[in-house]
Amino acid sequence: MARAGLTAERVTVAGADLADEVGLDRVTMSEVARRLGVKDASLYTHVRNVEDLRGRIALVAADEKTVRIAEATAGLAGKEALVAYANAWREFAHEHPGRYMATQVPIKIDPELAAKATGPRRAVELTYSMLRAYGLGEPDLTDAVRVLRSTFHGFVALEAAGGFAHARTPQQTWTRTLDALHVLLENWPEGEPA
Repeated sequence: MARAGLTAERVTVAGADLADEVGLDRVTMSEVARRLGVKDASLYTHVRNVEDLRGRIALVAADEKTVRIAEATAGLAGKEALVAYANAWREFAHEHPGRYMATQVPIKIDPELAAKATGPRRAVELTYSMLRAYGLGEPDLTDAVRVLRSTFHGFVALEAAGGFAHARTPQQTWTRTLDALHVLLENWPEGEPA
């Protein structure tokens, strides 16, 4: 029998918490049901299947990550905004590895849920707004977004996998990376590449 008060939101949060503990790819309907103290069948009233659950986790994670970045960057511009943005991204990845991964891998998301979700749209708006302060317009904005995402994700993925086994701390490298990104953004090459 389903526990009173079980909702799609509760199922999603339980799935997101599980993803943070064991990894997004190891989230199953059975394990989420166990955590909620219900039979597997009770979950299907609220989410269609594990793919639907992972899509919902991705939307919740995008919203949580975006709120964190928005709070960190409020009122800032230029290098201060870049550093605050990057640090909020990295902290979210450290604290919520499963949720974070849900924001980085392709996941099929119910179009109706995606249309109602504000997190992904707000993330794009925040990122483009920060980069416009560097005087970038299209197509450079899109390229700069890709550079930032590749750098931030690559760094946190390598860091999580223990890929920085060196006497120099990851924090020292992170700080220098942000310095270098700021210089790049201030000196973005003009025009399309040949």
